[in-house]
Amino acid sequence: MLLHSLLTAIVIAGSSHPTPLHVPGDGLPTAQPAEVGMSAARLAKINDVIARGIRAGVYPGASVFVGRQGFGVVEEGFGHLTWSRNSPLVVPDRTIYDLASLTKVIGTTTAIMVLYDEGKIGLDDPVYKYLPAFSGGEKDRVTVRMLLEHRSGLPAGRDLWRTAHSPEEAREQVLETHLYTRPGAEFVYSDLGADVLGFIVEQVSGEPLDQFLAERVFEPLGMHDTEFRPDRALDERVAPTEPWSRRGFPLQGEVNDDNADALGGVAGHAGLFSTASDLAIFAQMMLNGGTYDGVRIVSDSTVKLFTTRAPGAGTRALGWDTCAGEGGCGDYLNQSAYGHTGFTGTSIWIDPDRQMFVILLTNRVYEPRVRHSFKAIADVRADLADASVAAVENYADGPMVMPAEWRTVRQAGWNRVVRKPRRSAWRKSAASRVAAKTRPAGRTKAKAVAKPSATTTGTKAKTAGA
Repeated sequence: MLLHSLLTAIVIAGSSHPTPLHVPGDGLPTAQPAEVGMSAARLAKINDVIARGIRAGVYPGASVFVGRQGFGVVEEGFGHLTWSRNSPLVVPDRTIYDLASLTKVIGTTTAIMVLYDEGKIGLDDPVYKYLPAFSGGEKDRVTVRMLLEHRSGLPAGRDLWRTAHSPEEAREQVLETHLYTRPGAEFVYSDLGADVLGFIVEQVSGEPLDQFLAERVFEPLGMHDTEFRPDRALDERVAPTEPWSRRGFPLQGEVNDDNADALGGVAGHAGLFSTASDLAIFAQMMLNGGTYDGVRIVSDSTVKLFTTRAPGAGTRALGWDTCAGEGGCGDYLNQSAYGHTGFTGTSIWIDPDRQMFVILLTNRVYEPRVRHSFKAIADVRADLADASVAAVENYADGPMVMPAEWRTVRQAGWNRVVRKPRRSAWRKSAASRVAAKTRPAGRTKAKAVAKPSATTTGTKAKTAGA
C-alpha cells in the first residue's frame, strides 16, 4: 500500500535560539531541530520507520510527537484512520486514539501521585485501609506500592466481560479476586491491580476517576482532547479499533478493552483517549518536574520517586516502566528513561537525561495486514525511539552512530507462519476444543470471533500494555 502524503508540517521560528510559538493552553511550543541540538536529517528517518509500518500493513495511520528541551521538533500525522483512502487523514493535534494501557500511567498513576503529594495516600498503607472489601488472608498484606509495582499477587486479569452484568458487579468481582501469588513475591503485570488503584482514587477523592483526572490534571494542563468515553460528536476524529466486535458493533470512540467496557468505560487499566499533541503537554509536565505553563500538578520529588526503578521490582518504577531494551524503547535510551506501552499500538517514552520524549499513537488492532502485529509494532516503537535519540547531536563526543539496520527493514517475525500442531497434540487438545464451544456467550451477541485478551497471559503481558 502506498503511503498517502505525510501531513502536518511544524511551523517553526527562524531565530538562532528556540523561540516559543505558543499561546498558553494551545499546546507545546515548537522549534527548529538544530535549536535544541538535534539533526533534522536524522529525524527524517522517522518518516521511513512509520511509513514502513503502514506499507507492511501494521496500522493504517499513526501520530508521532518528539519533543526536546521544552519544544516540539516532530509533530506529524501519517496515513488514515482506517485502510480506506476515503477515511480522514491522521493529524497529531486532532486525531484521537484509544490509549489502552497508557491509561495506567497518564491517568491512574498520575491520580495516585496527586493524592500522595497531598498526604491522602500512603504508599505502604494496606489497600484495605481505603477499600475494606479488599481484605482477608494474604490480601491484608497488599499495599498501594505493591499495586503500583505489579507485585500485589493479583493475576493479570479475568474475563469481567463474561461474568459481570453491570459496572457495579464488575467492580465487586475485581475486589473479590483471589491472589495469584503471595504479595511481593513476584512480578505479574496486572490490569486488576490498576483497577484497584483507580478504586482507591475514587474512594479517597470522593469523585469518579474520570472526573478527578479532568479537574486535577487534564483541564489545568490544557489537554482538551484527553478523556474517557469521548463524546459521540467526536467520532470523525477518533481512530477506530475494531470494524466489528463481540459487543455487536464497530468500536470507534468505545474503549477497545472489553473488561474496561464492563467497568463502564472508565477503568484504572484502560479507557483513556487522547491525541499525540495532548500527550506532549503531559510529557513536558513530567520533564519539568510536575509543572507546565505555570500550573503545578505534582511536586518534582514525587515525579522522581514514581519514575525511578523500584528496588526488587525489575524494570518497574511506581506505575511506570523503565527502559531495558524492551517495551519498544529501543537500544539508545538508558534505564533513567521511563514510559509505557498500550495494546492498541500506543507508547510514550520520556528521557530526563536528554530532556526529550517520544510519543507514538496507532490503531494497530484495526484489521492489521500482518500476521503478528504485536511483534511489528514493538519494532516500530523501538526504531522510532532509536531514530529520535540518534538525532541528538550536542554530545561532547558527537552524535551516536545510527543503527546499521533498522528493525522495520528486517521485519523479522512479522509474518512468520505458525506451524500446525502435530496429530498427537491435536488429539490432546480435543477436550479443550469441545469446552471452548460450550463457553457462555458474552454480554451481547457478537458476529465476530473474539480475539484473545492480553490480560489473560500472565507475566507475558508485561510489554503488551493490555
